[in-house]
Amino acid sequence: MHSTQKIALIGTGFVGMSYAYSLLNQGYGNELVLIDVNRDKAEGEAMDLNHGLPFAPSKLQIYAGNFKDCSDADLVVITAGAAQKPGQSRLDLLRVNAKIMQSITRDVIASGFDGIFLVATNPVDVLTQVVLQESSWERQRVIGSGCTLDSARLRYEIGKRLNVDSRDIYGFVLGEHGDSEFVAWSRVTVGGKPLADVIEETPLLEWKDLDQIYRNVRDAAQDIISRKQATYYAIGMALVRTSKAILDDENAILPVSSLVVDEYPEAAGVCIGLPTQVSGKGVDHIIKIKLSSEELEKLSASADILRESLSAIGIKA
Repeated sequence: MHSTQKIALIGTGFVGMSYAYSLLNQGYGNELVLIDVNRDKAEGEAMDLNHGLPFAPSKLQIYAGNFKDCSDADLVVITAGAAQKPGQSRLDLLRVNAKIMQSITRDVIASGFDGIFLVATNPVDVLTQVVLQESSWERQRVIGSGCTLDSARLRYEIGKRLNVDSRDIYGFVLGEHGDSEFVAWSRVTVGGKPLADVIEETPLLEWKDLDQIYRNVRDAAQDIISRKQATYYAIGMALVRTSKAILDDENAILPVSSLVVDEYPEAAGVCIGLPTQVSGKGVDHIIKIKLSSEELEKLSASADILRESLSAIGIKA
């Protein structure tokens, strides 16, 4: 389905360049064009990355470009956006970034782009919906990073407690990528064993520990920002994982953000993080998993928060 594996990255800030660096180190993709309002920055980043090619696992053509270079891209990854200024409210920032997303979407589509959008700019669920609305495309082709990073943080936290490789832990953080996200504890497994059975069999993890794990996951970004002012490495790697699922038509299950229609009535009409089969189509389909009544209530509350944000920028969910 995708023959060129060309990726257009819009935004060469910390997140965008962590993504590009991860692509290069993982030997993924054939062509990467860097697009930024600051052309010198994009050119400098391309030069820097190219100097690492002799040490990379495979060849990757990297260069600075413009929106016209999106015309034959398979995937457009958006990490661009304004940073919050002193005294600026979250809603003011949202309005600014919504306008930026609308402008980017128009410029990309004007190039003749016919691939898939992957959005990472925060608040990612709302801005994914802005791109979807502005493009008027089918929902399968507009994806947000959703809760992929949050779910990785969850797996890390559980693995650290149990002294188990985090890659052998399977579980999802769902809902808004934000304060209303929640852990689907009823679906977490360790090496295929339900978490409830693990807790019964080991002294390393108790039921009372789960709330602290959740808080560590939910508050991870702020904890990092308080120490180094930004988070970017892990989300860069999460974006590469999602990109690979799309370009390699993997049918991987990832908790990305996309528009819910009727899969979960509690979240109908909003883009929100849910288990999703990601393929060459983008979103193949949202996976319906059995959630507890408490988890469904949390999903509903999270969706309501997103509806409020959408309403504030004139989008009816």
